[in-house]
Amino acid sequence: MESSISRTELNCISLADPDIQKSVALLKQACLDSGFFYVVDHGISQESMDELLRDEKNRGYTPMLDEILDPENQVNGDYKEGYYIGVEVPEDNPEANKPFYGPNQWPTEEVLPKWRKVMEQYHREALRVAKSVARIIALALDLDVDFFDRPEMLAKPIAILRLLHYEGRVSNPAKGVYGAGAHSDYGLITLLATDDVVGLQICKDRNAQPQIWEYVAPLKGGFIVNLGDMLERWSNCIFRSTLHRVVLDGQERYSIAYFVEPSHDCVVECLPTCKSETNPPKFPPITCSAYLSQRYKDTHADLSSYSDGKA
Repeated sequence: MESSISRTELNCISLADPDIQKSVALLKQACLDSGFFYVVDHGISQESMDELLRDEKNRGYTPMLDEILDPENQVNGDYKEGYYIGVEVPEDNPEANKPFYGPNQWPTEEVLPKWRKVMEQYHREALRVAKSVARIIALALDLDVDFFDRPEMLAKPIAILRLLHYEGRVSNPAKGVYGAGAHSDYGLITLLATDDVVGLQICKDRNAQPQIWEYVAPLKGGFIVNLGDMLERWSNCIFRSTLHRVVLDGQERYSIAYFVEPSHDCVVECLPTCKSETNPPKFPPITCSAYLSQRYKDTHADLSSYSDGKA
């Protein structure tokens, strides 16, 4: 553990708070500052979250060192392994031909009884939470509350659950060894549940020299939520997608990341509330599918290893 690195303070948003304007204000402040915040009172039981985080069989399909998130500074890939679970689409469905869609690769019931049922339930519940957060984000951007609920957005989302296991290795940033290299997430928002092992760090100003990193404390029963590059692009860089990494002290760490993006054909272009004569759009329009596919190719050893199962 890097003792010289301090812990950051994040705003905490309760989805049960009837004062929606309070939630909007807290979220907006967080999104302008770092793009990271906590979400509590989300309706997923502590038992369910503990069950997923305790399951040491969250293995497979993305091996150790497969992902290189920070190629300029990493000597190897990330010291983590993962298991992807995407939107379940049968192989004979035309939709299965789209990137990130298709049948998942499930262990048999004999190997892991009820595991598929538990994971599919969590996938549905996490999407419900993500949609609730997206409604608050819409209000914070002066959009209609249901802006992200539209059919081309989160009604048919690309939503990927990723179960992560970090091996018990000491990270050494000076030598380019990380649990996960520095990166920002690609998409709309990410919901992260973790065990109680500290490891996540954020850098609020990626252009600072030297960069200043701060630890984010785990929050039992809550999600750590962060904005992705797609939302930063959509908001014309008003909201922040922040650089983060995982630096560990030798303890194993388990986490569950839920990446939420709009539908494949959704066109991501500058929001009407985020541009003006003095602040014109900084990026051209692009479809969600094209954008995500390129980002995955940039950081994974071989995207085709997942495309067989589209998950």
